Amino acid sequence: MIHPSFRYILINISEMDFCISMKKLLKFKGKRLRTPDIRSRLPHVGNHPLKSHFPKITAGKIPRNLLTKNVLTRKVLTGKVLPTAAIFALSFFIGRAAAQTVEPHRSANLAVESHRSSPAKEVGDVITASADGNWGLSFQTEGQAPIGNATADYLKQYNAYYVQNTQDKVIYLTFDAGFENGNTAAILDALKKHNAQATFFLVGNYLQTSPDLVKRMVAEGHNVGNHTFHHPDMSKLSTKDLFEKELTDLETLYEQTTGQPMKKYYRPPQGKYSESNLKMASDMGYKTFFWSLAYVDWYEDKQPTKEEAFKKLLGRIHPGAVVLLHSTSKTNGQILDELLTKWEEMGYHFGSLDDLVAGQ
Repeated sequence: MIHPSFRYILINISEMDFCISMKKLLKFKGKRLRTPDIRSRLPHVGNHPLKSHFPKITAGKIPRNLLTKNVLTRKVLTGKVLPTAAIFALSFFIGRAAAQTVEPHRSANLAVESHRSSPAKEVGDVITASADGNWGLSFQTEGQAPIGNATADYLKQYNAYYVQNTQDKVIYLTFDAGFENGNTAAILDALKKHNAQATFFLVGNYLQTSPDLVKRMVAEGHNVGNHTFHHPDMSKLSTKDLFEKELTDLETLYEQTTGQPMKKYYRPPQGKYSESNLKMASDMGYKTFFWSLAYVDWYEDKQPTKEEAFKKLLGRIHPGAVVLLHSTSKTNGQILDELLTKWEEMGYHFGSLDDLVAGQ
């Protein structure tokens, strides 16, 4: 098996050499050949904060330091190249064929938290799911619960929830955690200060690398829910056994870490689900939780400002809200204390998902 880094290099060198060579040979003056988006070829691990080992390359922009390290490309850039497109076409297809022999990189250590493989996009006041089976919301009026792309009644038949139908100004706080990014201690401090109970949905990587923080969550009265062991697209797992294994493997690790059985609360990775998923989770005794309020807080290199966060989280809060935040977010760690204070000033209080379930 070829290492993913080598796969990346093969694709890079072969495709960029070919594009640049053809540009010189055909004399495309004044036109800019766009190279493929190399990052789209990287193994899928979701698109939440992932500390990638690969350089950032976007379409049409090729780092010169990468190109000039390759002998063939240096010859192209300096004009020392044979005028035979077949040579470069051959290198292109050899590189592509080698790259295609690589299996997707599925390491548990890289299976970090990611909200959606194809993230939901905000368009005006509407958040829409980008693919069938993705959880999505449509916000109609500020201060009122949004409309989900599945109704509360439909979800309830499978013990699944996204909001509480109530006029009580209660907020249910939930955090998704794929890895520890140095913010969880501040989040726990803020929750403790406001006597707010939250639910943390964890993956295997988090339990393996941050057991002390998990124990602190439990000691301070928070629920810990199941976000699967490897954070795959659960709607695409081919068998019931594979689906159940993702949940039971995390249950086992949690019990080994804390000495307690895991709460049967489940959040689908990336918000992706199918009706059969909901049924299988329910048959395992799980309650599935989506959300009625979230914002784009998961990109590590593009964190929202405090003002951007408050605009969404204050403007769209509503009675019975299930709020999804990411503990990997630096912004969330910095603003949570103030955010909880502002919500309290608006007349809200904080409940546990246990209360939501009991009230349904």
